Amino acid sequence: MGICVSKQTDAKSTANGKKSKNGVHNPIQFTMSPGYAAQLPHVTPPGNPQLPIHKANNTILGKPYEDVKAHYNLGSELGKGQFGVTHLCIDISTGQKYACKSISKKKLVTKSDKEDMRREIQIMQHMSGQPNIVEFKGAYEDKDSVHLVMELCEGGELFDRIIAKGHYNEKDASSMCRSIVNVVHICHFMGVMHRDLKPENFLLSNKSEHALLKATDFGLSVFIEEGKIYKDVVGSAYYVAPEVLRRKYGKEADIWSAGVMLYILLSGVPPFWAETEKGIFDSILRGRIDFESQPWPSISPSAKDLVRRMLSEDPKKRITAAEVLEHPWIRGGEASDKPIDSAVLSRMKQFRAMNKLKKLALKVIAENLSAEEIQGLKAMFTNMDTDNSGSITYEELKTGLARLGSKLTEAEVKQLMDAADVDGNGTIDYIEFITATMHRHRLEREENLYKAFQHFDKDNSGFITRDELETAMQEYGIGDPSTIKEIISEVDSDNDGRINYEEFCTMMRTGTQQPGKMF
Repeated sequence: MGICVSKQTDAKSTANGKKSKNGVHNPIQFTMSPGYAAQLPHVTPPGNPQLPIHKANNTILGKPYEDVKAHYNLGSELGKGQFGVTHLCIDISTGQKYACKSISKKKLVTKSDKEDMRREIQIMQHMSGQPNIVEFKGAYEDKDSVHLVMELCEGGELFDRIIAKGHYNEKDASSMCRSIVNVVHICHFMGVMHRDLKPENFLLSNKSEHALLKATDFGLSVFIEEGKIYKDVVGSAYYVAPEVLRRKYGKEADIWSAGVMLYILLSGVPPFWAETEKGIFDSILRGRIDFESQPWPSISPSAKDLVRRMLSEDPKKRITAAEVLEHPWIRGGEASDKPIDSAVLSRMKQFRAMNKLKKLALKVIAENLSAEEIQGLKAMFTNMDTDNSGSITYEELKTGLARLGSKLTEAEVKQLMDAADVDGNGTIDYIEFITATMHRHRLEREENLYKAFQHFDKDNSGFITRDELETAMQEYGIGDPSTIKEIISEVDSDNDGRINYEEFCTMMRTGTQQPGKMF
């Protein structure tokens, strides 16, 4: 669901496959059903007349209807696809420009269609916050449509830029390839396989020569399930890996697609092409790569080495995303070394600033989330827990954040470590990691807030008393009388010496809630 001001290619549409005047083929889309690996649960908490719980069992997003126009003014049409129309939209409160894609619910007919929609949103919110990924702002639903609001990329598609230039010089291609493979690396580290990497799904942040490249359209993406062999044939014809066509593949298929993109960046034509879809597939399965035609004789051996290693027919021998980023040809590129906070780092910094009650409440919420809801975070924890001990040490956290592109001082890593280590044992266990890094949209799900409130309100009085707060603090081995006094004075807005549900919800949402950011 890429958003840009140029004409869009919908993830489910079919292109004509004709060759452009620059020799680049428009891709042939051959899949019709986006696939995903998890379903968002709909939990209705037990009723309590004192606590208003909103039911939204019949909605696609699992929350009450909300008018997108209450938050954004919709403007001119930017693009139209098979499943939706994209409009320019302006945040009423800030004046910031975004793009809003509206998907008609008439198109989401089956249960699978609705699950796919929810899953795509879940993956987008999980990935949002990374520098080379389009920022997702929120999802809204009314009786007719689902509206997705995200960053506006005014530079158009990378595909169009390639056609306009014919091909990139090595310096440009190296920088561009680094950005593309960094997306693959971040996706895999965060437990996501994109499955539809192609130039059309990379947008440029603006029209300048040095615009930031942004990945979009996670309609075919899945959360990676450990040990699972994927069999459904999805993607776009020119970029699909041979093992996908053989219906036995994993995340290595994304590297193949990135390798095809690098070949196009350097030469202006795809490595495997024909006038029919079957012809393209046959060419991919034959695996013969042309390094003899122009401009290949004048391209450096190092660039050709990287292309060969990315397009290795055997996925087990194919170079990984991390290895691509360490390749000499890439390391010599001109991509910026400016440190940018990753989504994980941003969430951990936000967590650090919370009071202890809020941290404990988040831990209660984390303990009650389904395995499906935290698949991506589970994959990140596993990737950071390199010794498989079940907990993350200071060194593992420092290394893991560095792999996500963050450049922190030892003192900053120590601060994050201390904040996430709720029980103070010197390491971050699985639940503590989920607590500190889960996306804050979980806080807006009322059933989660209600469960957390009930955890502290032991006598079900509708209030968290000083004694109940003290009991909870002792249970987790944190806090002291001064901390408890500080929390109550901060949260107890009506000054009755206790915390009611409304005050609790206000505390949980303060500093974290953004319009529409439930997903």
